[in-house]
Amino acid sequence: MTVATSAASPPPSPELRVYLLVRDLQRQFAAYLATPTRARGYPPFEGNHALIVEVAPGLAIERVTDLALRAVPSVEPGILFVERQFGVLEIHGPDLSEVERAGQAILDGLHADASDQLRPRTLYSDVIEDVTDQHAVIINRNRQASMVLPGETLLVYEMTPALFAAVAANEAERAAPEVTLVDVSMIGVAGRIYLSGQTRDVLRAQEQIATVLGSVEGREH
Repeated sequence: MTVATSAASPPPSPELRVYLLVRDLQRQFAAYLATPTRARGYPPFEGNHALIVEVAPGLAIERVTDLALRAVPSVEPGILFVERQFGVLEIHGPDLSEVERAGQAILDGLHADASDQLRPRTLYSDVIEDVTDQHAVIINRNRQASMVLPGETLLVYEMTPALFAAVAANEAERAAPEVTLVDVSMIGVAGRIYLSGQTRDVLRAQEQIATVLGSVEGREH
């Protein structure tokens, strides 16, 4: 008796969730990206340009990495992370055109366009003035960057996809360089930013984040 067999169907193409070009890394955000807990590969420096990509399923990020580094070996990978559902790659370099060329190689390999990414959505934003001593202590125990000081104004901002916290933090620092970058969470389901400083600077940073996130082209969740 002959048993009919069918060819296995090919796996679906990876989903491009985030394609994020972060130009001219600001001093505090570049230092945050370069910490050993974040940049397990090559650390970026102030003034570098970065590209951050997120795909699903998570292991597809290995193909994304191969596409970028094979096309432009001079760019450096800082973050390569595979979480439960998504894979994340951050590459950077001093030459913007090279970073863009590596990004185009990724898009070509995925048969995708940058506008295929998800549009960011703000989940929560708040400005807390005159932070109390105890509040500052408990925040600083969990921070990954600088400290919030008692009496300062604190901005908290939450968005999805999480990686958009990267460009939000960088552009907030560019618009208001006097603010202190306290913490950035950019991998997972939601991204979160903590910024502190004088109220006028914090409000300027909050406005810039909203402007940057609102300008991103992409598909709805």
